Amino acid sequence: MGGGVIGLSLAWELRKRGASVLVVERGKLGGEASSAAGGMLAWCDPHLPEAARGLAALSAECYGEFAGEIEEASGIGVDLRKFGTIVVDEGEPAAFVEVCRKLGGAELAEMEPGLRVESRSVQWWPEWSVDPRKLMASLSAACRERRVEVRTGVTVIEVVAERRRAVGVRTTSADFRSGSVVNCAGAWASEIACAVQPSPSPTHPVKGQMLAVDGGGDLRHVVRAPEVYLIPRSDGTVVVGATVEDAGFNKETEPESIERLRAAAVALVPGLGAVREVWAGLRPGSVDGVPILGETSLPGYFVASGHFRDGILLAPATARVMAGLVSGGVGEFEALAPRRFGAGVAVA
Repeated sequence: MGGGVIGLSLAWELRKRGASVLVVERGKLGGEASSAAGGMLAWCDPHLPEAARGLAALSAECYGEFAGEIEEASGIGVDLRKFGTIVVDEGEPAAFVEVCRKLGGAELAEMEPGLRVESRSVQWWPEWSVDPRKLMASLSAACRERRVEVRTGVTVIEVVAERRRAVGVRTTSADFRSGSVVNCAGAWASEIACAVQPSPSPTHPVKGQMLAVDGGGDLRHVVRAPEVYLIPRSDGTVVVGATVEDAGFNKETEPESIERLRAAAVALVPGLGAVREVWAGLRPGSVDGVPILGETSLPGYFVASGHFRDGILLAPATARVMAGLVSGGVGEFEALAPRRFGAGVAVA
């Protein structure tokens, strides 16, 4: 349930393992948080929840292979850029990161001559970036090439249970039966009814406003500072983000917020050009700020949601972990399991 980056990455991984997979999506594939994301693969971020750092480390190991596989299958590039991130006033990277360094003025000027940081603390971290829209186009085509069945424009009403086990879903168009059901519905995950109370997927939308500007072709590295981040694309644009707002399911952009982000970006890189596009997306936040991965207390019903700002980063690792669980394996990340919310099965 859900055709964003988490749902499609899992579908891809399950098909690699020989499973028959149906993806049910209420809108269009990748039409929500996945395509609205910036695309930083911020596995070094010290703000990652402690419980999610192992998942981030796994994604760091397998992202190149993941991107290469779907590019080969689809023929669509994902604009994976490996120049690294220039980090301004952000402290030390996550403990598992070994290769990073502080940058002096001369080295920084050589790496990014258009960046203005004055006397601020600056480091280089070995992170990558990807274009989420191209990633979703590539992943969607790769899944179809691998014969993943996809139904769009279909809203799931509830997970169907019989004899205390999930056996499929009821949707606005039809009922579908399956040996396993996985909730990858992002910010909408808690909207899907199930026989488990309280909800094993307690997620909520967290709005993020962003913009894209002409970059003049000069910026190569991702730049991250407390007030703003900048993500260059290979087509010469720079993505600037992002707000963090509790605004329900409201995706409207606000001129004041966009201008504040633009001004912060220009303060760092004065050579940035005109605004090309503005948009907002809804990140899937969880009640405790940690991703939700694993089987619920209703056998056969799994959750993979709550990735907040890191869905693009954590997608390949989430797919591997969840595919293993759906296939009957043992969980590697028990701290992320939905059973931590104390939900029990409430069906006959």
